[in-house]
Amino acid sequence: MKLKQLLVAVLLGSQIALPVCGADDATIAALKQQIDDLAQKVRVLERKRENDQDAATTVAKAQPKISLGASGFNFSSADSNFIAQLHGVVQFDSRSFFGDNGANGNDGFLLRRARPIFSGTLFHDFDYNFTPDFGGSTVQISDAWVNYRYQPALQLQAGKFKSPVGLEHLVSDRDLSFNERSLATDLVPNRDLGLALKGELYNGAASYTLGVFNGASDYNGTTTNQSFQDDKAFAGRIFFQPWKNSDLSGLRGLGFGVGGSYQANHPATNAATGLTPGFTTDGQQKFFTYASGVNASGAAWRVSPQAYYYYGPLGLLAEYVISDQQVKKAATSVDLQNTAWEVSGSWVLTGEDAAYTGVTPLHPFSPRNHQWGAWQVVARYAALDVDNKAFVGGVFADPTKSGSGAQAWSLGLNWYLNKNLRANLSYSHTTFDGYKGAAAGIAQQPEQVLFSRLQLAF
Repeated sequence: MKLKQLLVAVLLGSQIALPVCGADDATIAALKQQIDDLAQKVRVLERKRENDQDAATTVAKAQPKISLGASGFNFSSADSNFIAQLHGVVQFDSRSFFGDNGANGNDGFLLRRARPIFSGTLFHDFDYNFTPDFGGSTVQISDAWVNYRYQPALQLQAGKFKSPVGLEHLVSDRDLSFNERSLATDLVPNRDLGLALKGELYNGAASYTLGVFNGASDYNGTTTNQSFQDDKAFAGRIFFQPWKNSDLSGLRGLGFGVGGSYQANHPATNAATGLTPGFTTDGQQKFFTYASGVNASGAAWRVSPQAYYYYGPLGLLAEYVISDQQVKKAATSVDLQNTAWEVSGSWVLTGEDAAYTGVTPLHPFSPRNHQWGAWQVVARYAALDVDNKAFVGGVFADPTKSGSGAQAWSLGLNWYLNKNLRANLSYSHTTFDGYKGAAAGIAQQPEQVLFSRLQLAF
């Protein structure tokens, strides 16, 4: 009896008095009943606690989610059907020109881009992006679109966004290897208002875009000065990465494809003069412009075969662009075919993987921990050739004011301090063909320019 009483006392603690030796069966029964009652109370309390935990979990699941990190601000509903994100890109540049005695390029600092990026998702399937740009002398709307994502292979995008032709042009501005895009990008269309059907197939091994646009943006970085009558531009691109999901590490980073566009131009009777504001150098100086009174008239098409390859620290990118345009001045018309190409390469000195979407440092800059971020060397060669027929008789272009071609080579060093901060330093040397002017001009002598950039992106 003493052992049983001791066990009961241990179970009941201080709530039950230990009966004296020789307790009868009635006392033992009473103790058992108390134990059963207490066990029932414990079960009720445990169940209540479980219910409280379930209720707390339910409430937590219904609460919006807010996060802040290297990728920006993220606001999300509990079920992730509604997402609002705030990102940004700020690029503070400098340009220093050499060898022109200050006659052409302007040395100085500039705010190349200053873009708050508002993006997110509505009702799970509708993505959106609104990006104003406060860089430069005027405020512009860089992107403004809505994308219906029925499934990865079938999406419909509407608004203002990049035309899907050039490979380098489609690189995000924050991930460019150099401060400015190459001469090849001069010949591809820029952002435009339109509608595009697009998608990714086989887990990204293939992708396509088919779009119709206003066609007001004739060449990258420029906008035509003329008005058109029902001249919609059709643009598309297919791109393949056959080994993206394979075990062949040496081929996973290979991608190739082709982009192109077509537009039938019928200038309005009140069309302004000028086909395009011009083709620009790496230093953003115009080395070619059409003569006054020249208008687009007739079919215009472009085609751009393109490819890239990334393997470990190595990165390669190449593309070729043909831009064919019928132009007219008064009663004279001609078909002009301008061409451009580029090859660029990069090597990450600190061992990180190179990628089309940039470099992420394995060891972000932290002198206290003897970490110095990622370092990358880059090189590029590009050339643009204007059709010689543009200069015959000086009708469509004046050789005393414009060059007929340009060739540029560039070298640079990129320092990725961390995922958000980056510093660039590069040098570009451009030579020109066909300039016959007596007066000083952009194409009279080589352009030599040193670039620097401090970039904040999140």
